[in-house]
Amino acid sequence: MKLQKVFLCNLIFHLFALTAQNFGQIIPLVPKWAKEAVWYQIFPERFANADKLNDPQIDDLKGSWPYFQNEGWKIHPWTSDWYKLQPWEKVNEKDFYWNAGNRRYGGDIQGVIDKLDYLKELGITAIYFNPLFESPSLHKYDAAMYHHIDNNFGPNPKKDKEIWAEENPADPSTWKWTTADKLFLKLIDECHKRGIKIIIDGVFNHTGTTFWAFQDIVKNQQNSKYKDWFTIKSWDDPNTTENEFDYAGWLGVKDLPEIREDETGIVSGPREHIHANVKRWMDPNGDGDPSDGIDGWRLDVAEMVNHNFWKVFRSWVKEINPNAYIVGEIWWDDWQNYKMMNAAPWLQGDQFDAVMNYRFTRALKNFVVNKKEPIGPRGFVDSLTTLFKDYGKVNYYALMNLLGSHDTERLASMIVNPDIWYDHAANPAQNKDFDVRKPNDEEMKKQKLMVAMQFTLPGVPHIYYGDEVGMWGGDDPDCRKPMVWKELKYDSETSHPFGNLRANDEVVYDEDLFRFYQKIISIRKENKALSLGDIQFFLLDETKKILAYKRELNGKKIFVIVNNNFLSNKVCFEKEKFLSGKKSFIDLMSGYKVMMNQNKFVLQLEPYQVMILK
Repeated sequence: MKLQKVFLCNLIFHLFALTAQNFGQIIPLVPKWAKEAVWYQIFPERFANADKLNDPQIDDLKGSWPYFQNEGWKIHPWTSDWYKLQPWEKVNEKDFYWNAGNRRYGGDIQGVIDKLDYLKELGITAIYFNPLFESPSLHKYDAAMYHHIDNNFGPNPKKDKEIWAEENPADPSTWKWTTADKLFLKLIDECHKRGIKIIIDGVFNHTGTTFWAFQDIVKNQQNSKYKDWFTIKSWDDPNTTENEFDYAGWLGVKDLPEIREDETGIVSGPREHIHANVKRWMDPNGDGDPSDGIDGWRLDVAEMVNHNFWKVFRSWVKEINPNAYIVGEIWWDDWQNYKMMNAAPWLQGDQFDAVMNYRFTRALKNFVVNKKEPIGPRGFVDSLTTLFKDYGKVNYYALMNLLGSHDTERLASMIVNPDIWYDHAANPAQNKDFDVRKPNDEEMKKQKLMVAMQFTLPGVPHIYYGDEVGMWGGDDPDCRKPMVWKELKYDSETSHPFGNLRANDEVVYDEDLFRFYQKIISIRKENKALSLGDIQFFLLDETKKILAYKRELNGKKIFVIVNNNFLSNKVCFEKEKFLSGKKSFIDLMSGYKVMMNQNKFVLQLEPYQVMILK
């Protein structure tokens, strides 16, 4: 078939080890480990609270939206009904979405350390952390400083503040290691002992208003040493009662002052400061051995920063650790009209190793989830073929294939709400008809189908924390619920953010779903063809939405058959047309043996079943 030939031609290039010359070393264009990784994304404030003594206090919220804290504010009960307002939240007569910005649940680094064996048992090999640097917000995308881990993530917040006061944040030679920093370095070590890589969010397009250099500008205005670090539109006139101070914020958001750029990217001053932080976190003791540092970066709103800066950034990173992984958030070209970016300009070997593959998510959603305007197997294959064409000059196999994140509706809620655009109108604040309920049995089968495809198609699978145990929720903030742990007892969800009636949804750790994720992860890890192998599609039945594909590496073949249908279906075909002359196969998911009968194979596929034949 023509589609197969086009697809194969575009993928052949990706199977070779590409290299680039940098600083006298042969540096892999894409680190080998990144192609075989299983990613797990952690939103630190909501993963696990192991240390109650470091929980945020009301003063720690100052400088973060909504810039008002109710008297009587407390750390939020981890296991409470998500939409239910606590007594201190009710007094202001504001709705859930206003109050959500003030919630803190107390997740910390010790909580992650304590759960590393859980992650190892699940089978993940790499962690992507949302921002960890000091910030007053729950999400940390508004940094107050880049050179320290948030003190409420560490063991001694008060001591860390005392250490900050001894430094000049502009002078790296004065920087010290706080208790939170040291605990993070311990986390890196504990991860590396378990064979787990770590990357962290680098938010270098903007800071928060509490960022130390911006605060100096607020105080000293045009006399500040850092006045050129940001784009200042007007200075305050001390002779008037009005405050005329104005500056550029990211997308116009004043909470996030935008770091100034020129034709080369981020300007001198902040550029050197970022470089110092790259070195700090990638080689903490500065001995030239990066094994004690992070293994790469996820770069926030990367399309907002000039390409020239990212080229320099890559040289910084690869000089320290040639095998570090750099992944960019390249997303919407035109959000209003549902047009995503072609990320190829960032993937030419001189900037990023990969991007977060939101286009993959949308294609899989269109195939499995949509009811009113779905695409069939041919449309899905066409969508992937377009992706391979667009990213033909890099190894597509290293792209981060996600199905949910901190910025979108969770996978389970995407399936419950099938016919809305991805990342659009995806919570009750944006869409009064958005359904906040728990997925039913059929919807859970769809989730398993999508995950099975994610783990058997080219690209690196990414799990958003809690999806593997049945968590659900709409777009931010509803995708940021506290993690569901087996040992905790949770209140059922009975509340709605706007008082609508809803069913009583029990919140429990889904053991069956966890085991499913664990199994599909082990299948991928044990069969390198699923990470590195070539691919060929077979459109078995367009009407019944039955798709198959073959993954092949060094003569070893895996055959995947997908029944994207609410009905059971029987598939019958001659061996030469698909299964390459073999007489028997094992379905790696069920253990069922598939035998040839009278020169034919007959497969009975249950609703939304995926068979992985070896």
